[in-house]
Amino acid sequence: MNLDGFSMRPLTLELEKILAGGRVDKITQQNKANLTFTVRQPGKTFLLRLSTAPQNPSVHLLKRAPENLPEPPTFCMVLRKNLEGGRISAIRQHELDRIIFIDVDSIGAGGRIQTFTLAAELIGKYSNLILISDGQIIDALKKIGTNSSRVRTVLPNQNYQLPPAQDKLDIFSADAEKILARIQSDETLRLDKAIMNSCQGFGPHSVRETIFLAGLPNDIKISALDVADLLSLKNSLIEIRDAAKNPTPCMIEDAGKILAISAVKLDYLRGNVKIFPTLSELLETADELAGSYVPPDKEKFSKLVNNELRRATNKISVLEEELAAAENADDWRIRADNLSTYRYRFKDHADEKISVPNIYSESGEEISIPLDRRLTIAANVQAAYKKYDKLKRSTKFIAEQIELCRAEIFYLESVAHSLTASTTLADIDEIRTELIAGGYLKETRKKSALSKKPQPLKFFAPDGTEILVGKNNSQNDRLTFKIAAPDDLWLHTKDITGSHVIIRSAHVSDETLQLAAEIAAHFSKAQSSSKVPVDYVQCRFVKKPSGAKPGFVIFTNQRTLYVTPSDDLKNILAQTQE
Repeated sequence: MNLDGFSMRPLTLELEKILAGGRVDKITQQNKANLTFTVRQPGKTFLLRLSTAPQNPSVHLLKRAPENLPEPPTFCMVLRKNLEGGRISAIRQHELDRIIFIDVDSIGAGGRIQTFTLAAELIGKYSNLILISDGQIIDALKKIGTNSSRVRTVLPNQNYQLPPAQDKLDIFSADAEKILARIQSDETLRLDKAIMNSCQGFGPHSVRETIFLAGLPNDIKISALDVADLLSLKNSLIEIRDAAKNPTPCMIEDAGKILAISAVKLDYLRGNVKIFPTLSELLETADELAGSYVPPDKEKFSKLVNNELRRATNKISVLEEELAAAENADDWRIRADNLSTYRYRFKDHADEKISVPNIYSESGEEISIPLDRRLTIAANVQAAYKKYDKLKRSTKFIAEQIELCRAEIFYLESVAHSLTASTTLADIDEIRTELIAGGYLKETRKKSALSKKPQPLKFFAPDGTEILVGKNNSQNDRLTFKIAAPDDLWLHTKDITGSHVIIRSAHVSDETLQLAAEIAAHFSKAQSSSKVPVDYVQCRFVKKPSGAKPGFVIFTNQRTLYVTPSDDLKNILAQTQE
């Protein structure tokens, strides 16, 4: 889900028109894939996002300032040193490749103006940002050595080389007749493949739109095209070229999934079409829908918690097997009693198994007793009694371990849920602290540069009542025991991992209670379920046991409401304020 080189041409022109001559005031980094330039023009400030996220690499303007890393990485510091205070002299595209160059003039030593070029190579999983001066690489976001690529390395102090060129024609500079001749050069190819091989910067969507405009099928062979077909194809190439000169940025969606984004309207695709005034707004919306921003360490912590969950789940399976065996301890006592009664009938080391009438059976039913031939009969009796004593003693211990293991699984599921709901660095930082305190994360707690604690989510019911939602266990505890008043109403999904929800009112209407219960269901593991049970009670009846893990509470006097999240909930959730 990204722009092809053909659609990046109008994007580059759009950015050049807005940012050329602007001063680079500040450079920040949000995670390992995203950086943001603050660019000042007379009377205006613009935010330029540079993203190398594999699913949607792009360069575009932002409307809102993003959250930044508290400690900028090395590459960000290199960019600050060389580019901050400089002026953007040009933004240009390399032919119709997915490579955008940003030229910045900075004042160097001795007052000499030095031009730096930031190459944004937006080529899927190989996307990269490379800082260049006088044709030499100063630094790169992703350094590529010989171990990673034998074709092209990207390392400091090397000469910058463009990715291998492709023998294709630029639709904006080449004559349409010449492009048509190139398409016809191999008559064995399908039409879509031939256009892809001939037109520089064309991706699948541009190719299919061109064929659609020509009124031809994608899979038609070049050899099957007649004179009228070729004329239609020529006209469609001219039409799509002209459309890109006056772009109509569009996004095609279907059932909430992005099918395509393009600088030109895509009539060949069926779905919900959204038109945007600029390509930057299109790309910013696509980023938000795709969820391409992931706070640093979120993936690492999710992997850690999932591994701990898997370990705990496996452990409880083993414990349950041991408990089942322990609950059959009486079988060993019965074996031992029978073997002790009939021991004088058998010789030592002679039999692997014996059958005798069960002394506890009223009908005289026989019991089969396996023996260890390495031991005497008396020793086998003692071994059976010893096994019985061991299993009997272990029953209580194993049952306690199972309960502890279940509690740990429930807790880890709550942390996993918190990670899913976390969208900011501050949220992740609270979870980091919690994992360190719980002994799951083996690292020293660093002094955080984040001075402000993240606040719970805040919503307002139609009658104006405030509803608060905790995003992680630390926030849940703070919300329930420090922010909420004793008369406020507390809600939580019944026996299901989820967030604490507080209604900030002692007198709650049925409509507000229903809405808060739906919010509690939405922010829980049962988000996609129907008839979700939600407990509610005044905060005065919610207690935290001494030594309990974060987020764990006990409560009394609760009532239960069964809710199914309604479509109206989406409008309420859109009010989110942090």
